[in-house]
Amino acid sequence: MQVPSLSEAQRLLAESERMNPGPWAGHNRVAGECARTIAENVGLDADAAYALGSLHDIGRRFGECDLRHVLLGYNFMRELGFADSARICLTHSFPYKDIRAYNGKNDCTAEESVFMQAFLDKTEYDDYDRLIQLCDALSFPTGAVYVEKRLVDVALRHGFNNLTISKWKAYLALKVYFDEKVGQDIYEILSVSLTPAP
Repeated sequence: MQVPSLSEAQRLLAESERMNPGPWAGHNRVAGECARTIAENVGLDADAAYALGSLHDIGRRFGECDLRHVLLGYNFMRELGFADSARICLTHSFPYKDIRAYNGKNDCTAEESVFMQAFLDKTEYDDYDRLIQLCDALSFPTGAVYVEKRLVDVALRHGFNNLTISKWKAYLALKVYFDEKVGQDIYEILSVSLTPAP
């Protein structure tokens, strides 16, 4: 896979956090750890899963933005030669393949929006896409949480639209998908607790 090594992923995240400090970096670290743990239990490359999870929001290194962070991350990782990591930067927010389902502001140009939707339409998700989508939806900066808690937290901060329920159903289906692949509730292997919201 075209992903950074474990040490390179950690270096990139630390560098990016210095450029734009905030809870997003802790969220990425937790997502990376969750991805590694689940990957170990379903036969995926655990180091690659960690790198993908820990860098899924790397576009936030460039400052305050909303939907645009997925495109900035995609472009940045492509420039570094990490095509698989770039792909995850773009797919991680869309278990439901419609950019209008994004909870927040679309701060991309019309052309960028068309590009992102076309990318999603032609991309057949694999288990790495699904894994990082799930881990994004169960990671607070302070630790792993129930998917429902994270989804409500995002909606409270960024709003709710007429596609939100469809997107939530897609996240909950991912939870079931990985429960079945692992053969148990993933919350048990992640030691999910009642982590307070950040």
